[in-house]
Amino acid sequence: MTEIETSAAGRPRDPEVDRKIADAAIALFGEQGWAGFSVEAVAKRAGVGKASIYLRWQTKQELLLEALRRHVSAVTEVRASTVRDELIQLASQLMRNYLGDSRRAALRISLEADSIPGVAGHWAGIRESQILAARAIVRRAIERGELPEDTSVTLLLDTLSGAVVNHVQTTPAAARAQLRENADDYVRALVDFLLVRIPAPER
Repeated sequence: MTEIETSAAGRPRDPEVDRKIADAAIALFGEQGWAGFSVEAVAKRAGVGKASIYLRWQTKQELLLEALRRHVSAVTEVRASTVRDELIQLASQLMRNYLGDSRRAALRISLEADSIPGVAGHWAGIRESQILAARAIVRRAIERGELPEDTSVTLLLDTLSGAVVNHVQTTPAAARAQLRENADDYVRALVDFLLVRIPAPER
């Protein structure tokens, strides 16, 4: 009995096949971009038939969107008792999007999202989640007296995200395993470097 037949009979889909397809899709998009992204290429890379993909997603846009949802995440709620700890949480979430197999895809989607039907909204949501998190962090830090009232959310987020992307991109391939191991240390050092350079609030 084929996978399509078993699905039609009510048997649940195999989550391992879902994962293999999504992993293959995110890797292919990272390497080839939207121009080189196709159901056929993803199926070959995942070691499944095209029918297995079309059973799950009707278009290649839907397939890419699912892969992005699994691998390139929006920022979840950031909450701690100090601005340092909150910024570390935010930077750590940004870092996760650019480590491992999702690294190239996260960079690709930042450049190509607006030209891919049905995908632009997902990337806009990720950007918006980062902005809202940074805005909330700055607001709470100002209320606690940790940051001056004129602290720029834009500059703060640009510094964090820009540093994370640059650090990952400029790390040689041979050193990426070490990069993942030392990611937490880098994030803490980055946040400490940033906070030292923000003027203390006036008393």
